[in-house]
Amino acid sequence: MLPLKGLKILDFTTLLPGPYATQLLADMGAEVLRIEAPNRPDLLQAMPPRAGKVSAAHASINRNKKSLALNLKQPEAKTIIEKLLKEYDILIEQFRPGVMQRLGLDYDSLSKLQPKLIYCSITGYGQTGPMKDKAGHDINYLALSGLASYSGREETGPVLSGTQIADIAGGSHHAVMAILAAVYQRTQSQVGQYLDISMADAALALNTMFAANALVSEKDPECGREMLNGGLFYDYYKTADNRYLSIGSLEPNFAVGLLQQLELTHLMPVLMNQSANQQQTVKNAIAEKIITRTLEQWVAVFSNLDLCVEPVLTVREAVNHPHFRQRKMLIKAHDSQGNEIPQINSSLPFRDELVHNAGSLLGAHSRKVLESLGYTNEDIEVLIKSGCVKG
Repeated sequence: MLPLKGLKILDFTTLLPGPYATQLLADMGAEVLRIEAPNRPDLLQAMPPRAGKVSAAHASINRNKKSLALNLKQPEAKTIIEKLLKEYDILIEQFRPGVMQRLGLDYDSLSKLQPKLIYCSITGYGQTGPMKDKAGHDINYLALSGLASYSGREETGPVLSGTQIADIAGGSHHAVMAILAAVYQRTQSQVGQYLDISMADAALALNTMFAANALVSEKDPECGREMLNGGLFYDYYKTADNRYLSIGSLEPNFAVGLLQQLELTHLMPVLMNQSANQQQTVKNAIAEKIITRTLEQWVAVFSNLDLCVEPVLTVREAVNHPHFRQRKMLIKAHDSQGNEIPQINSSLPFRDELVHNAGSLLGAHSRKVLESLGYTNEDIEVLIKSGCVKG
């Protein structure tokens, strides 16, 4: 049995931070019901390419979830949510502060009906503070938190990450941790609580090591000047075929082995000197060596050496790498027509028990959900005709 079997979650989120959080929860066995707007569908649904009738991203991020298409501005929608709260006692939402309150679906209102309710709000800047009502994106939270200030090169300044760090590590992961902590606390107290997740706060917290140094030394980290962002030889190096090799041989035993393999042992005294100029000498020498062979050739050299040197793979290369294949990180989900859709598996340790159902069409489960609440076919038709429900 999956560890979160029995948890039932109402998901009012769209795009990435909230949906990825509930994907993680669903992958651990929670039952997730997405409450989706029938006239303002999730933009993730429109993102190409398609996987059958839905986008590939939607099919993955919203896998193993049900969909109820509900217009929250209609009076009957609140009644439906209140009925659902008898079973679904965890709620996650991603609106700006005040939106759920205007709909009558805020924590104070709903917790009176369901005292065990765990209610998690994910926003850019949190529910309090001078910026709580401002719009923002991942790039803004990284900028404001200081993370962007030393994520890049001296010659370029800040650079964008390949994935949304504040959205995922800040929003999704912190939401999951807070929800599971609140579930544990509820087993002791028998009451729920409100969880305020700020992606900007979480991004600031992700500075953990460099912020600790900056607060004590009163010196800010800089682009390309620190131990782990390019200030040392710990870096990416271009190969003869315009690919890249990652070299992370920081520890002395790894560094010695690296320089021996590259026939650069004469640079060992220079390597131990932490000055920027000396480190640049080492980096230049390594770069001149790496550019002489292709990535495939370097992989052959380093594959059996334990020196923290690995190729920079594309996503498709990564999912087909023997390590990830053996770890069962590539799976096939099934859509409602039985078609197979390749996806990245859960990285959590419960994946052997998972059977993935791809993210469904808008309102795919509306009728069944309403029937489970006691609505008749006639009632459901009235709700559909009024625009409250799409099914």
